[in-house]
Amino acid sequence: MTVTPSLVVPAAGTVPWRRRRGHLEVALVHRPKYDDWSWAKGKLDPGEEWPVAAMRETAEETGFSVQLGMPLPAASYTVLDRDGVPATKQVRYWAAAVVGGKGRLVNEIDEVAWLDVLRAHDKLDYARDRDQLRAVVRADAAGRLTTWPLAVVRHAKALARGSWRPPDPQRPLDEKGLAQAQAITPLLAAYGVTRLVSSSSVRCSDTLRPYADSAGIPLRLKDGLSEEGYAADPARSAHHLRRVVARGVPTALCSHGPVLPSLLTTLREKVDESADDGPDAAAARGAGAPAGMDKGEVLVCHVVGSGEGARITAVERYPT
Repeated sequence: MTVTPSLVVPAAGTVPWRRRRGHLEVALVHRPKYDDWSWAKGKLDPGEEWPVAAMRETAEETGFSVQLGMPLPAASYTVLDRDGVPATKQVRYWAAAVVGGKGRLVNEIDEVAWLDVLRAHDKLDYARDRDQLRAVVRADAAGRLTTWPLAVVRHAKALARGSWRPPDPQRPLDEKGLAQAQAITPLLAAYGVTRLVSSSSVRCSDTLRPYADSAGIPLRLKDGLSEEGYAADPARSAHHLRRVVARGVPTALCSHGPVLPSLLTTLREKVDESADDGPDAAAARGAGAPAGMDKGEVLVCHVVGSGEGARITAVERYPT
């Protein structure tokens, strides 16, 4: 009789990639303790989001600074914990473009190797690691490997309307909302967000402000993304979103619950219906559904191209 381990160990990692002389290469790491070749990965810290752990572990094990791209197939397998008790290790992976760093080794890693995909396929020690490699190769062949993130954010929790006497656009975040805004900061950093667009309402701008301050990025405030601006002219919110898509740079856009259905419906027009070769296809097709988002929730859309030709190939959702 097979016993399923009750303990789950969450971990996250990446498949770092680059082009060299026109050829796709990926970076593998060698662990001397196990004498194996695999992807950079590691356990989540308490309270840490999966993408944040993936970026952190990659930097710690390879010295590379990466920007997370499309999510890749996850892996699940049995390991023994420190007490020798069987546990299920669940690892989530992302394709990751290397954007900096010269590479450095830590105690657990004694070599980092850049290999073309055929040599990488042969060098990987575990069949499960080839699932991520195949996904990267398929995406590259389909022109979907190079993506940019569009993070749609519903503002964090604010003071109750009934307890606030000044004009509603000035209503600030409450204690929980301030904590949510802090939690969003490393998530946006993991995806390399470089542009911030927000409703002019304080509760929206303050949701993105901790990241703006830490990254040194200006906040661009738009009345058309506010509840009041949307009520006066519903078309303005979609206009601002289309401007973001036209730029095609990593962006976070923050707005309100009543405005989000219109924004998500606009995004639905950009979903790549042909992205049917991986676990993210269903999520991508549901990207524009006008479902509600919780306060402080982040919807990360992975976009190929810009403007009218832009297409969403994968979607992730993160509550905070």
